[in-house]
Amino acid sequence: MIASLRGVILSKDLDRVVLEAGGVGYEVFVTAATSARLPAPGDTALLHVAESFGMYGGGATLYGFFAPSERALFELFKEQVPSTGAKKALEYLDRASKSLPDFRRAILEKDAKILAGVFGFSKKTADKLIEALKDKLEAIRVPGIERLARADAADLASSSLSQALSALSTLGYKPSEARAALQSIAQERGGSDLPVEQIVRLALKRL
Repeated sequence: MIASLRGVILSKDLDRVVLEAGGVGYEVFVTAATSARLPAPGDTALLHVAESFGMYGGGATLYGFFAPSERALFELFKEQVPSTGAKKALEYLDRASKSLPDFRRAILEKDAKILAGVFGFSKKTADKLIEALKDKLEAIRVPGIERLARADAADLASSSLSQALSALSTLGYKPSEARAALQSIAQERGGSDLPVEQIVRLALKRL
């Protein structure tokens, strides 16, 4: 079983790389986030790898990850979420890669609204992920820090928050995303009552 590959990147796209190791070029499927973090073709890289075999035979398909924790999350998607094969598991990981720490917290806190509004999962899929992973993600640590403010974070004055949320919604932003940005501002500003216009400007920088 191939657990990792270190070699020269021959080519790189958004969803796959060809990496030469030991004189052999391996096609490895990756998330867009992993692809963006890898060096340009011609440079050396290390990928943590998971193999997947088709139900009806054939060779192995390789999936690559920047960190072991990403591979572990991919395996959880594939093995624990009903009706999820390797391609779908990589798609889920790609969405979760917007912020793995916040995705993990949303699962543990059973927050389907964050999964749908920030990570783009349908409500049905968000509920399915929570049910499948709520008791599994506690043991997995992911790199990075949480970027979304908690629901109990310091809040802006209710009238200002409400008006800013309404303005952002009018501009076409999803309420869940706008609310997360506003809560982040509230946490940073210690709940001070800022003018609505200033709140909106600060929020737009986060959206």
